[in-house]
Amino acid sequence: MSYQIQSTGFDLVYTPETSDLTVTVQGSDAVWSWANQPFLVLSNGKSLSFAEASCESREFVTGVDRGVRATYTGFTDGEGNTYSFAVETTVSINPNTGFLKAEARVEGDGMGEIAALAYPPRMKFDAPEGHGYTVLPRMQGTILPAGHTYKLHDGLVFERDAYIPVYGQVLDGPDLVGGYAAIIDTPFDARYSVVGEEIQPYFAPSLGLMRYARGLLYSFFAKGDFNTIAKIYRAYLTERGELVTLKEKIARNPKVEYLLGCPIVHSCAAVHIHPASHFYDKENPENNDRYFPFSENGRLLRELKEKGAEKAYLHLDGWGNHGYDNLHPDPFPVHEASGGAEGLKALQETCTELGYLFGIHDQYRDYYYDAPSFDLNNAISNIRGEHPYHDYWFGGPHSFLCAKLAVDYVRRNYDEFERLGIKLDGSYLDVFSVVELDECFNPEHPMTRRDCAKARAHCLNLLTDRGIIPSSEETIGCMINAMALCHHAPFYTTDWEDRNAENVGIPIPFFNLVYHDCIVIPWYGIHHKGAWGIAGTDRGFYWALLCGGTIYYDVDASAEDIAYGKVALELHKQVALCELVSHEFIDGHPRRR
Repeated sequence: MSYQIQSTGFDLVYTPETSDLTVTVQGSDAVWSWANQPFLVLSNGKSLSFAEASCESREFVTGVDRGVRATYTGFTDGEGNTYSFAVETTVSINPNTGFLKAEARVEGDGMGEIAALAYPPRMKFDAPEGHGYTVLPRMQGTILPAGHTYKLHDGLVFERDAYIPVYGQVLDGPDLVGGYAAIIDTPFDARYSVVGEEIQPYFAPSLGLMRYARGLLYSFFAKGDFNTIAKIYRAYLTERGELVTLKEKIARNPKVEYLLGCPIVHSCAAVHIHPASHFYDKENPENNDRYFPFSENGRLLRELKEKGAEKAYLHLDGWGNHGYDNLHPDPFPVHEASGGAEGLKALQETCTELGYLFGIHDQYRDYYYDAPSFDLNNAISNIRGEHPYHDYWFGGPHSFLCAKLAVDYVRRNYDEFERLGIKLDGSYLDVFSVVELDECFNPEHPMTRRDCAKARAHCLNLLTDRGIIPSSEETIGCMINAMALCHHAPFYTTDWEDRNAENVGIPIPFFNLVYHDCIVIPWYGIHHKGAWGIAGTDRGFYWALLCGGTIYYDVDASAEDIAYGKVALELHKQVALCELVSHEFIDGHPRRR
């Protein structure tokens, strides 16, 4: 049975039995339609199409929306097996918001039975080359021009593959114009794949079960571009009270205001590389242990001030007992050879004397086996009761600390800083705002991915509560409200570690169009081209100007570099608290903006 629903802005025709859905946008010749059948993937790898299930549907009308509910039962796998769970879907229109909602709820699934729910279907996209594009939130953002296919791995939402849970597509002629934004309204267990030029959203289970309804909100427009998609999502956040600006963060912690027009300076005190680490140098073992005294960092900062750097935020790595990326969450005592607690305190006091801010690197996810308080029961566990194992980083063998337990370690360690008289201005809780959200099946501390996001934010908010500027690595959307500063938020390239890497698609500051006035983002590279997330053709300094961001200074930067960098710093000081209204190509040229 087909249903027709008219709404302000678009008309809908929907046939649940065949999953045919067509949207005609008023004021546009564009017609958007689903391209495939939704499906389930079982943990044994079998795929179950909705087309092979029985469907019962009914129209409904409430005081605020109108739509169709359809229930799918009797799923079969083509081998004679029938499954007992059911899927109830809702396709509805709310004329007050203008959103088309597509939602699905699985009922009756067994523990670990379902691996993924692919719903809603992909939106058909077959624009001619040069007349449309796909917008993906991969890192800062990218455009995939129509007529080109890209080999992209499946993307996790709230990770580098999708800083924010929104994507979209745009048609820009010759005969068709318009576009849509797709907001993943239930983002914590969300994923997506790129099939040709079409985007397939799908959802993972939560602690082994589908548990709750999963869905998207579509917003269609007759005229617009990637700026339009970003602003639709910003309005969505604003209405829900989920957009916390830097002005609000400054009101809560006045130190944040210092970051406006402030360069970030990275330095390191000590390095110890475990023999099991990927980075261990067997040929030159002397390279595995090295340190740089806190007093030498202080000397370089004094020289930086003399060279003309009026402001600076020092981010210090490797201050703990074994140096950088070691022993977490038990980094104390302070690295003795670098100067110990008294030396670290003296460096902090030097920063204060110079009018600089003093911040440190810290870590509460990588859980090192040789940490004094290590207990494997505190690590996250999967559905089989197994714990992850890694040995890539400097500190060697480690698992992952359950984020539900992390806040107590943060509280303990920052009490120790206070006991030592070391006054922190900032702290960087590593990886919290870049790596995937964890889940934990340990019955003593079970944790969903949503719980994980809440726990990580709790750790960052604890810093703010103590007057410490909270920062982390990149900018996944569920962490932004608890952060004031990040390490970087650049673009998706073919190889992040290769300075000659190429852009994947056309880079755009899609994230900044949503969140520019909510977080301080520094950019690498005053003169050289290429960096982490910066293509070999590009200079990070120009991106800092285009995005209204701040920059990095080397701790031993020259007077010339310091003077040159002030162009970006002055701009950041003026615009850091402003919304980025639009980002435009000059004459349609992707290299002129």
